[in-house]
Amino acid sequence: MRYLVREKLFAIGDDYWIEDDRGEKAFLVDGKVLRLRDTFELKDANGRVVAVVKEKAFTVRDAMRIENADGDTVATVREKLFTPFRDKYLVELAGGGELKIHGDLIDKDYRIENGHGDELARISRKWFRIRDTYGVEIADGADTGLLLAVAACVDHLTEED
Repeated sequence: MRYLVREKLFAIGDDYWIEDDRGEKAFLVDGKVLRLRDTFELKDANGRVVAVVKEKAFTVRDAMRIENADGDTVATVREKLFTPFRDKYLVELAGGGELKIHGDLIDKDYRIENGHGDELARISRKWFRIRDTYGVEIADGADTGLLLAVAACVDHLTEED
């Protein structure tokens, strides 16, 4: 499944619908206002919270925490200690393991892989000609909410750099 995402999701108080490849509203990005750190909720089309993303405060490396609707941390997107130019972030899963992020983060042409090298998501600006948008293509059976939240975290963290 492919989704259309607007860049700069973290404008204060900004709400935005992520559309599926049929142009239908699939997920709502609900930006939270009056928070000490950047926070948003990712909700499905029925209004159910899929993920809550919070910027981690007071960390040496840039990081964002992804929580489920119950407030349990499911993943942390963080800057790698040693970072070549193109592979700067990784995703540490709360249940163990990690996801790798490879590619050109600035120009939005990268992929998210599991520990076995299987591609879970591909992020690219090339699929759409609309300004300030990019596509996220999710592999069958992959956790769509988590991968959209990871893409939004990478978008925010690279924008901060």
